[in-house]
Amino acid sequence: MFKKILIANRGEIACRVIKTARKMGIKTVAVYSDADKNALHVQMADEAVHIGPPPANQSYIVIDKIMQAIKDTGAEAVHPGYGFLSENPKFAEALEAAGVAFIGPPVGAIEAMGDKITSKKIAQDAQVNTVPGYMGLIEDADEAVKISNQIGYPVMIKASAGGGGKGMRIAWNDEEAREGFQSSKNEAANSFGDDRIFIEKFVTQPRHIEIQVLADQHGNAVYLHERECSIQRRNQKVVEEAPSPFLDEATRKAMGEQSVALAKAVGYASAGTVEFIVDGDRNFYFLEMNTRLQVEHPVTELITGIDLVEQMIRVANGETLPFKQEDLKINGWAIENRLYAEDPYRNFLPSIGRLTRYRPPVEGQTQTGGIVRNDTGVYEGGEISMYYDPMIAKLCTWGETRADAIEEMRVALDTFEVEGIGHNLPFVAAVMDHERFTSGNMTTAFIAEEYPEGFDGVTLPDADLVKVAAAAAAMNRVAEIRRTRVSGRMSNHERRVGTEWHVAVQGQEFVLDIDADKDGSNVTINGKTMRVESDWTPGDSLARLSVGGESLVLKVEKITQGFRIRLRGADLKVHVRTPRQAELAKLMPEKLPPDTSKLLLCPMPGLIVKINVEVGDEVQEGQALCTVEAMKMENILRAERRGVVKQVNAAAGDSLAVDDVIIEFE
Repeated sequence: MFKKILIANRGEIACRVIKTARKMGIKTVAVYSDADKNALHVQMADEAVHIGPPPANQSYIVIDKIMQAIKDTGAEAVHPGYGFLSENPKFAEALEAAGVAFIGPPVGAIEAMGDKITSKKIAQDAQVNTVPGYMGLIEDADEAVKISNQIGYPVMIKASAGGGGKGMRIAWNDEEAREGFQSSKNEAANSFGDDRIFIEKFVTQPRHIEIQVLADQHGNAVYLHERECSIQRRNQKVVEEAPSPFLDEATRKAMGEQSVALAKAVGYASAGTVEFIVDGDRNFYFLEMNTRLQVEHPVTELITGIDLVEQMIRVANGETLPFKQEDLKINGWAIENRLYAEDPYRNFLPSIGRLTRYRPPVEGQTQTGGIVRNDTGVYEGGEISMYYDPMIAKLCTWGETRADAIEEMRVALDTFEVEGIGHNLPFVAAVMDHERFTSGNMTTAFIAEEYPEGFDGVTLPDADLVKVAAAAAAMNRVAEIRRTRVSGRMSNHERRVGTEWHVAVQGQEFVLDIDADKDGSNVTINGKTMRVESDWTPGDSLARLSVGGESLVLKVEKITQGFRIRLRGADLKVHVRTPRQAELAKLMPEKLPPDTSKLLLCPMPGLIVKINVEVGDEVQEGQALCTVEAMKMENILRAERRGVVKQVNAAAGDSLAVDDVIIEFE
C-alpha cells in the first residue's frame, strides 16, 4: 500500500480524502494557493506545499506545479478529487511518466469518457440511446446559432471538458444562443483550460439520475445503485439522494448493467459515474460519464456502507474489488444538501467574506436512529474566497426510509448555524418541506417552476406560527427575569415580569398569557394552552424546545423587543411586547428603503469582465449592460427597464464589492 499520497485539490473534497487516507494509515500532502494558506485541508494534511497565486489557472490546474510538489515530497500517488485536474488526461500522463500512481482511471478511459463529445460518440456506437445534439466542435457564435436552429430550441450549450455546472447555458432563442456560447466558452477556458463547446437538445421535464460504478484493474466492475440529482439551479446540483424515489427495480437494473458495460468497454478502473436523463415513462438517455469521484458520493456511501475513496486507493494499488454485484444491497435512504455561499434572497448571487459563526450539527448517530454526516472544508473564522467554487459544506442524513431521512435533514438544517456571509441554508430547508419534493414528484425544472421569481423566504403556516409565538414568549420571560436580576431592583424578580404578552410575527399578532413554574411555562393562545419547556438561556444562538409535546429547534438572535428567529427556511422578526408597548408600536411610522431605481448596483463581490454600454446610450428592458465574474461563473446584468446611461463608474478589470454603483441612469 502507498505510504504517502498527494491530494491535487482543495476544500471539502481534499479534507474528505485526507480522512480516509488517515484511516488507512497513509500520510497525506496538501497543495495550496495564496488564498488557501490557512485552509482546513492544509491544517489537516501531514505536509503542505505552496503552489502559487489564488487563480486556479495559476495554481491548482498548473500541472508542472503539482508535479514539482510530488517530487519535493516523495508522494507515491495522487488523488485529484473532482474538478481541476481530475479529468485531465495530460495530468494522468505526466504522473504515469513520472512513475506516480493516479488514483483514478487509465488515461485512455479519461480521454474516451471524460470528454463529453467523444463519450457521446462511443455511447452511440454502443447503441446507447443518447440525447439529440451536435457532437462536433463549434467555432463561433454564428455557427452556434445555426446549429441551435437545426436541433430546435431550447438547446443546452455545454463545455466539452465541463463539470459542476460550469460552462453550461440553456438557450431558448438566437440571442441567448449567441450570448450563451461566448459565456460558456469563457467559463470553460477559465475553469478547465479547455474552451471547446458542444450543443444538444434540452429535454424538458427530465429527471437527472446517475449510476455509480466501481471497477478494478482486473476486469471486475460493479454498480453501486443510483443517485437522483434532479433538484438543480443553473445546472448545478443542490439536493441529491440515494436511491431515487422514481426508479423501479427493472429500470435500476437496466441502467446499472448498461453503465457497467460502458465502463468495461473503455477499460475503466476506479470510481466513475454514468449520468442519465430519465423521462416520465422511465426511458433513460445517456448524458455523459464522469471519470472521477462525484461531489454527491456520500449518499452512495451511506446506503451501501462502501468507502469509495478507500476503494479508489486500493484499485490504484492494484487490488481486486472485495465484493461482487450481488453483495451490494440498498440499505435505507440518504439525502445530501449542498450548502453554498450564495445569497438566496439576492437571486443566489455569490457571497464572500468571513465565517463569523460556523457550527454544523453533530456528526454520527442521532437520538432518533438516523445518521448525520457533514463534509466540509471550512471552519469558524475562516474566509470564503471569490476565487473558487462557493460550496461551504455537504450536509448528509440517513434514515431507514425516505421520510425518515428527510426529517433527519430538517432537524440538521435547523441546527446548522452559519453567520457572516449569505448562504442557501434557508432555501434548502424550504425544499425539504416542499410537497413536490416530499412526494418525490420533481424534475430538473423544480426550482425554476416553484421559485420563478427567486426565493424570498418561507411563509410559515399558522400552526407553526403559534408554536413560534409561544416559544418566543417563553424565551422572553427567561430573558426578562435575567434582566431584572441583573438590575438588582427586587428580591422577587419573577413578580416584575408580567403574564400577558403581545407577540407580533409574520404580519399577525397573538395575545398570550404565561403561567410559569420551575420546569417551564403553560402558554395560552386563542383559548388553547400548550406546555413550553427548554433549557435555553439568554445569549444562546440555538434554542431546543418542547412546545405542545413536539420538539422545536430555533436559531435565535436578540433584537429590540424580541428575537430574530430562523426555522425551516423562514427568517422571522418576532416582537414580544407588553400590552402598552404593543399599543405604541402600532403608532410608529414605517421606514422606507432608499430609491435605487436609477442605479445598476453590483449584486456580488466580483470582477467586471465587460461593460456593454457607454454614456448617452439608450437601453431597452432586458438588454445586457455588463458581465460580472465571481466564483468561476459569469453573470450578465440586464436592464430592468428602458433608460439612458448617465454615467459609467466601472471598467473591465475592476474588482467591485456588493452594492457598488456600476452604472447610473438619467
